[in-house]
Amino acid sequence: MSSSTVITNIATLVTNDPSLGDGSPLGLVQDAAVVIDGDRVVWTGESSKAPATDNRVDAGGRAVLPGFVDSHSHLVFAGDRTQEFNARMSGRSYTAGGIRTTVAATRAASDAELEANLTRYLTEALRQGTTTFETKSGYGLTVEDESRALRLAAKHTDEVTYLGAHIVSPDYADDPAAYVDLVTGGMLDACAPHARWIDVFCEKGAFDGDQARAILTAGKAKGLHPRIHANQLSYGPGVQLAVELDAASADHCTHLTDADVDALAHSDTVATLLPGAEFSTRAEWPDARRLLDAGVTVALSTDCNPGSSFTSSVPFCIALAVRDMRMTPDEAVWSATAGGAAALRRTDIGRLAPGARADLTLLDAPSHVHLAYRPGVPLVSGVWRKGVRVV
Repeated sequence: MSSSTVITNIATLVTNDPSLGDGSPLGLVQDAAVVIDGDRVVWTGESSKAPATDNRVDAGGRAVLPGFVDSHSHLVFAGDRTQEFNARMSGRSYTAGGIRTTVAATRAASDAELEANLTRYLTEALRQGTTTFETKSGYGLTVEDESRALRLAAKHTDEVTYLGAHIVSPDYADDPAAYVDLVTGGMLDACAPHARWIDVFCEKGAFDGDQARAILTAGKAKGLHPRIHANQLSYGPGVQLAVELDAASADHCTHLTDADVDALAHSDTVATLLPGAEFSTRAEWPDARRLLDAGVTVALSTDCNPGSSFTSSVPFCIALAVRDMRMTPDEAVWSATAGGAAALRRTDIGRLAPGARADLTLLDAPSHVHLAYRPGVPLVSGVWRKGVRVV
């Protein structure tokens, strides 16, 4: 039988429900309490009005917010690309092969090695407040390696994405069309049972608009919903294709035309911004302010991967978004919680209101603003997932 718990003496509670608290998008409640019963939130409000419960936790005048929702990561991989990063940051050219280096290492790794690596980074993320994560395949690029990546990922999350179309497999370098046929045929057949989503890297040097449309359309026919790596390195068709196909999210969104922004603003497609990638590659920052001012729904995620954004820290990405992408602290926190939930088309996470899943993060600070105010400081002091304290 479930037992109820009240977390009381919360200095600032982020509910992400405008009908609660101060009426802002964050739905802030001061001197607050949250009641958990089983794996659900059943009550939020002022501490003095909290109902009786079986158990009591004193937050000690600290802040509580929803667990972070990391809606874009690449965690099923093996190998290391330290040399590549060191060369890039040292201003030297590096030709070791980028994604292909990780593909070779991933193919050579055992299932046990891949899963150990995956759980290591999931544990790392959990300690930093991430309670929901999406992760992709994309470092196998064979039927066997893509399907096993998804099978391993599905043991740890419901948000699994088939990304056979990360790059053209080195095995098909001379025949990209044949690789697209594989991605939309036998590889898709093997991978679809293990995934909820399908993704494609729509970019020069990867897959063009026509190829991306064919891949995503084939995935939809198999019951997988689209999301797209779009407009990261250059202007291109990715965002428009995302809106056309009702993709849950268009991810990166660095190089956008006015028409791209307008299309996103008039759609249900979320713009997922990944500042860890810009930080780690010294690339141009996405203009979050432009998107927000246009009314686009924005998510913030880590893009945790071994090549271009090797961070599992959503708090770090929040600080980057505030400092370099012109987001306010409130907007960044909303985007890393409710925004991530929207990018996964979920309503049960990313908020702390009655009926929501009891995923909570306790900060060693009186306000969520400290996530940007104190960058690099390990502020997460407690995490509940599905009503159970796990940190």
